[in-house]
Amino acid sequence: MANAAGMKNLGYSFGYPEQSTATVEVQGRGEVESAVVRAGAADVGQGSHLALRQIASEVLELPLEQITLIADDSSQAPNAGSASASRLTLMAGRAVHDAAEQALHQYRASDEERVTATVQFRPAATTMLSGEDGSGIPNYCYGYAAQAVEVEVDTLTGQVRVCKIISVHDVGRAINMQQVEGQIEGCLAQAIGYALLEDLKTRDGIILTPHLSTYLLPTALDMPDEIVPIVMELADPHGPFGARGVAEMPLVPFLPAVAIAVHDAVGVWLTEQPFTPERILAALFA
Repeated sequence: MANAAGMKNLGYSFGYPEQSTATVEVQGRGEVESAVVRAGAADVGQGSHLALRQIASEVLELPLEQITLIADDSSQAPNAGSASASRLTLMAGRAVHDAAEQALHQYRASDEERVTATVQFRPAATTMLSGEDGSGIPNYCYGYAAQAVEVEVDTLTGQVRVCKIISVHDVGRAINMQQVEGQIEGCLAQAIGYALLEDLKTRDGIILTPHLSTYLLPTALDMPDEIVPIVMELADPHGPFGARGVAEMPLVPFLPAVAIAVHDAVGVWLTEQPFTPERILAALFA
């Protein structure tokens, strides 16, 4: 059994320009009846599209089914930035939040049946780190995670089995708790592959593990019997309703936690990953 903790940046870093733009159109007679949200934010399985609709729904006090999202057409939706760096919930979510507030304010202050507002959210600028003393502001926001893992090590085969993972995350505020917990569990599957299975080998620029028979990916059988996601909600001042991203956070502390747990179990430190049976046995009999 072992514990580890980690932190990861949210958004682009080291002076790279960061922004996210969204447009919200509200319409109705006398009161807002529906809204169209436009934000060029890709959903690659993390649930961003639903989260953006939920944010607009909360601001506009409309049922979710009355919110339409246009996200995957760059001719109709402004640039919300990439689906990377754990940034979309915070960045695109903040742009949608502010655009919805602005559109609602303009609608209530006018006699128009349709009002549109566009907002570009730009966080505080980041900087490169000083080469002299390491000072600087490399990131404007961070996410935090801590994990405890329980492993079994077969000293005859070198096989490591993860039995239990407790994964704790400060997400600012969970826009959709089910999606957050699903993201944590899905990322932990990726973390198991990273720590124990996926071994990209090359020689002279040629990939030696080009097939799924040689480059092993985690399956349901590699997952532990028990995963306990714990979500903390300490509001972030940058995000919509205090939200920040989660995305890759479960990946960060997992490998060091497994390394510590293996050492706790069999007394050897592993310095190269993934922790394959061959490397476990080599360490045991070194």
